[in-house]
Amino acid sequence: MNTINYHTIVRFFKNECTEEERLLIIQWVNESKEHAEWFFKWEELYHLGTLPEQDNDLVIRKAEKKLYERIETEKNRQWFFSRINHWVKYAAIITSILAISGFSLWYFVADSQEKWITASTENGETKEITLPDNSKVWLNENSTLKYPQHFAKEERELQLDGEAYFEVTKNKHKPFIVQSAAMSVQVLGTKFNFKSTSNCRIAETSLIEGEVKVAGNNNEGAITLSPGQKVELNTVTKQMKVSETNAALDAIWHNNLIPFKNADVFDIAEVLEKVYGVKIIFSPDISPSTTYSGMLQKKDSIEDVLKILQNTTHLQYKIHQGTIFISSASK
Repeated sequence: MNTINYHTIVRFFKNECTEEERLLIIQWVNESKEHAEWFFKWEELYHLGTLPEQDNDLVIRKAEKKLYERIETEKNRQWFFSRINHWVKYAAIITSILAISGFSLWYFVADSQEKWITASTENGETKEITLPDNSKVWLNENSTLKYPQHFAKEERELQLDGEAYFEVTKNKHKPFIVQSAAMSVQVLGTKFNFKSTSNCRIAETSLIEGEVKVAGNNNEGAITLSPGQKVELNTVTKQMKVSETNAALDAIWHNNLIPFKNADVFDIAEVLEKVYGVKIIFSPDISPSTTYSGMLQKKDSIEDVLKILQNTTHLQYKIHQGTIFISSASK
């Protein structure tokens, strides 16, 4: 176990270790099941109380016995996962009220023939917009969208500076094109997230449904995306890169819904880590056995989600220096 031992873990729980030591401990716990078992055994020891130094061996044996009793007791139980499924359904009861006030909306003339509308948002604001063809756009904070009052031309063309989520009405006779300073996106009907500002280093598009063609404005190339893919354009190096992504996660900001599809408890933890910027470590007595799909409403904090877990499942959690430790609740 090298430099990680009981005394190191005690310093961890007493908030006496450095940030470097804390990260090393987390890395060590995730290296193997054996390390995770040692960690939770030492955690038991730490919280058992303070016996005299000469009784440490006895305390360690008691903690180890208690840990393995927990693991053996919970090994074949299925209620944990069935209750998580219940939790997801419960948490998916949502109220989708979108604020529609506090935004600037005004008109301008792009040329002598066509009247355009400009919608913009300020810091902390988002806005839902219905376009002339009934397509929906959700405009993220500090963004500007320009579009014609009527799509009279052969193409439905818009201009974006910032970030927006699009749900485009299908019309095979009129391609839908979003222009930005770095690149453009062309679609017939689809759902996608597009982020590009006039001074950005990375412009990106994530595709949720349908098909889009993304092209750089300076001959960087053109790429057709499939659902679940993201393209990033580096405006400095002029390189375009395609990667697999949970595209719906990139657009959480527009409706505060976290999507799950055939996900087990560890998949959910990975998503929550990304959404809330935390680290989650599971006790060795928790293993995946059930997958499920659904939508979870994003809460103000990760602890709000953990409280739902604790109230609806036999699960307990501890938060320590930004790291979350989850284990089965004691009987």
